[in-house]
Amino acid sequence: MNSMQSIWSKRFLHYIGEVQKYMRFVFTGHLAIVFVFAVGAAGYQYSEWLKVAPDSFPAEWLVAVIIGAILSFSAPTTLIREPDQVYLLPLETKMPLYFKKALNWTFVSQIVLPAVAYIIAIPLLNAVTELSAAQVWTGLLVVVVLKYLNIQIEFNYRYGNRGQLIWVDRAARLVISILTLQTILAGSLWVGALFVLILLVYNMALKKRTAGQPVPYEHFVKLEQNRMMRFYRFANYFTEVPHLRGSIRRRAWLDFLYSWIPFKKEKAQLYLVFRTFIRTDDHFYLWVRLTAISALVVAFVDIPVVSWIVAGALAFATTIQLKYALLSSVEFRMDMLYPLPKEQRKEAVTALLRFFLILQALIAAACSIGQPLFLITPVVILVVTELTLLFTKNPGAK
Repeated sequence: MNSMQSIWSKRFLHYIGEVQKYMRFVFTGHLAIVFVFAVGAAGYQYSEWLKVAPDSFPAEWLVAVIIGAILSFSAPTTLIREPDQVYLLPLETKMPLYFKKALNWTFVSQIVLPAVAYIIAIPLLNAVTELSAAQVWTGLLVVVVLKYLNIQIEFNYRYGNRGQLIWVDRAARLVISILTLQTILAGSLWVGALFVLILLVYNMALKKRTAGQPVPYEHFVKLEQNRMMRFYRFANYFTEVPHLRGSIRRRAWLDFLYSWIPFKKEKAQLYLVFRTFIRTDDHFYLWVRLTAISALVVAFVDIPVVSWIVAGALAFATTIQLKYALLSSVEFRMDMLYPLPKEQRKEAVTALLRFFLILQALIAAACSIGQPLFLITPVVILVVTELTLLFTKNPGAK
């Protein structure tokens, strides 16, 4: 028993240290400012909308669907590693203690999101429904119970079925979680209790099925590797993660962009940089995500100063991160074999960033039509982009 506690404690401390090492680069002063403005603007828009929200608005169903979707994704955090398939075999009879601690941490780390989402929805419930305070807070208690059951069920399902057809299990839990929360908010406590009982029976059946089965180390290892890879990819947007290697996709539907680049020796680096950006998931999806966020903000936030600040901050984040990623790559490139001037790559990266930030500015302008002074938004994006390119240090091209 002590050995299992020791193994979990050491892994948990290492995991927390790994997360803290990269998260300190994520939550910087710039991001904090953007976050404060974004939350403030969203809160203001939300409060203004509540004043005119119709009484017929289906708040119970909306809250139930959103919270239910969050609850259904309850993948366990096991911290299982690949060597465990060999070295933990002699301790397999004691693994239930290890998994108990893992599921406790999973619950603590995952309950925050659905709880916060429900608390944000409380003003909506108070505005358009006649629920009492006791009923509203009972809903929060139900969310906590549902999260605990969803985590236990997903773990037992993965254990017993090696993760096969996990989407069927999630779909079933999604429907039951939505119906449970909706009936509770609608005042049908007994019906909601019946749905909770169904989840309890389902969990007991899955747990019974896992009895006597060997630990599915391979599945849990893959699950843990994918989870940490998602975290490293997120952290890589803010700082370099040395052991991270991005995936590559063809994206043939964007081949027409290459035809705009003249077939000249002087444009070789520009062609290479365009292909690198478009085919590398990390680079391409970074631009897509930040552009989408910028478009949503300028489309729905009708406070001009806030939308300009957020759009400018996202333009800065896009420019600085892509510039660093494209100029500091340590991977071998074919252009290293040819006598091309080193300045050509820096010029090519600058040209690419200008092109895609102009595109980002046009998208933001199109989404902000109808907002006051909407033409200032693309100007802010372009000015921030140029200032970032001008005053930020160029990492040496390898």
